[in-house]
Amino acid sequence: MTDSPVPDATTADASSAGIEAPADRSEGPAVTPTRKRPKPGERRVQILQTLASMLEQPGAERITTAALAAKLDVSEAALYRHFASKAQMFEGLIEFIESSVFTLVNQITERETSGAAQAQRIVALILQFGEKNPGMVRVMVGDALVFEHERLTVRMNQFFDRVESQLRQSLRQAAEVAGSMTPTVDAGAMASVLTAYVVGRLQRYARSGFKRNPTEHLDAALQRLAA
Repeated sequence: MTDSPVPDATTADASSAGIEAPADRSEGPAVTPTRKRPKPGERRVQILQTLASMLEQPGAERITTAALAAKLDVSEAALYRHFASKAQMFEGLIEFIESSVFTLVNQITERETSGAAQAQRIVALILQFGEKNPGMVRVMVGDALVFEHERLTVRMNQFFDRVESQLRQSLRQAAEVAGSMTPTVDAGAMASVLTAYVVGRLQRYARSGFKRNPTEHLDAALQRLAA
């Protein structure tokens, strides 16, 4: 396992859902502050930020639109002016997960020539991302999607299928370099094991109330898995 397993780019906080509203850069004389109406795009960001932060609460029950609206101090009707359904709100979080993770996965595969190192760094990346984004972990492992639309679970499953596919590709390269007679079989088996390891660590993190970090003993685990 090499040092510094992934680029230092997994620091997006769940509380911000990785999307920040534009800063107010207006200038002028001091005036009595008034409550400003957010622009449509800013309100969408606020909704996703708040949903993500609510998911970070250990033991949180199913989040209703009523609870989300109350947290934002707006009406439920105001939420539906920006999202057609709660499922669309969760899709916004899933899009953030996909974009954040696979942007970094692409960086890893472009910069790292060793297939084995690629696989290790991808595993580390996802676990580090989850550790810094606990609310997103509840989406990734499906806990937050149990009572939501089935398409959300399907999409999240496809995310891990895509992770496994990339691991398989990297590990096949490693197996070929190592002189394996069955590189495809070897890569498929190890990619399956590593994906299960990632999912299991994320599930433990969520179900421990975010107390058992998914990166716990990560280097030692990867060395044994890759042995």
